[in-house]
Parts: sequence; structure tokens; C-alpha cells
Amino acid sequence: MTEPYRPIPYRPPRLDLATMRDRARAFEARMASRRSVRQFADDPVPQDLIASAIRAASTAPSGAHRQPWSFVAVSDPALKQQIRVAAEEEEHRSYEGGRMPEAWREALAPLGTDWRKPYLARVPWIVVLFAQKYGVDASGERVKHYYVRESCGIAAGLFIAALHDMGLATLTHTPAPMTFLSRLLDRPANEQPFILFPVGYPAADAEVPDLERKPLEAVSVWR
Repeated sequence: MTEPYRPIPYRPPRLDLATMRDRARAFEARMASRRSVRQFADDPVPQDLIASAIRAASTAPSGAHRQPWSFVAVSDPALKQQIRVAAEEEEHRSYEGGRMPEAWREALAPLGTDWRKPYLARVPWIVVLFAQKYGVDASGERVKHYYVRESCGIAAGLFIAALHDMGLATLTHTPAPMTFLSRLLDRPANEQPFILFPVGYPAADAEVPDLERKPLEAVSVWR
């Protein structure tokens, strides 16, 4: 049965331009300091902070408001170690087993990555975003989902921004294939792994690649 359209008022406060520019500059500066981290401290991170980031991510727009995502948060040490072992097996096949083309390896060289992922066992949390290919209603019938990858991509971006804004670090890790995550995390058939996020504080001696982001003129077109 189709749900009727039930609008409600939306009246957010309209800020003055000075405040808007101050907030825009402050947010831009915070996000400009964001980096993908591969060296994490093992300091604990309270669960409520992870929950807050997931709630923020779940405000993302989605196709037909289906919200086609599940965030699976893992803190169990044994399970994190299992994820590390399985991820490294796949990454070793990619880096050393010939699955990764040479051009791809050359593109990754400035990032200093290889098949080893020790941080997966060290971080206090691993959060895996699963994309729901379709929904399942209370009677077990399939529910069509729309723009699943686009919706999950937006949610992933908000999740990253929320973590960074609260002072945590993460990395988008997508070992291919990622089917081991469905098995280890006991996910239903309608879900497939989208992105794995190790989450924690950067290590005291953490280092990141010396990279430059493209300037505004290289990523924008004004008409």
C-alpha cells in the first residue's frame, strides 16, 4: 500500500551572511585538516561517539527515502583479528598475486600502501557500511531500493565528516572482493559490503603522505 504524502513545516533559521561565512570558513578549515590515517592508537573510544557518527551519517538523503544502509560496528578483539586476516589475504592476492594492474600499483605508490593492514586489529572500532540491495518487509517480501550506491556514498561521506569533526580518524578501506565481511559479520543476503572504516585516534607517531589537494579552480566550473 502506497503511503500518502504528509508534509510537515520546515522553517530552519536563516542566518545573516557574516555568520554564514564564518561557519563556512570554520567548517572548511576543519575538513581541510582531515587525512586518511593508517596508524592508530589503541586507546578506547566510547560507543556513544560511534553511535553519534552513525546517526549523523543516517541523515543522508537517499533514493525514495529507503535509507538502504546498515552500519556494523565491531569492537570485539577476536573478530577484528579475523577481519584483519581475511582482508590481508585478499590484499596480498591483489598486491602480490597479480590481480592489481601495474598502473594501479604505480598510482598507489605515493600513498605508501601495501597488503599489510595491522591497524585493523589495533583500532578500537571497525565499522563496516553495508549497502542494502533491496529491503525486506515484515512479511518477508522484497522492497525495491533506488540509487543504493549513491545513497550509501553520501552516507559514507557524512560518517567520515562526523568522525573528523569529533576528533577521530578513519580510512576508507575496500579490499576486493569483500565477501568475507558478509560471512564474518553474518549479514543477510540483501546486504553487500560497501566500505570498511577503521576508527580511532591517530597514533602519537602517525604519519600521512605529503599530498596536495586540487585547488578550487581545478574542481569547479562556474557558468
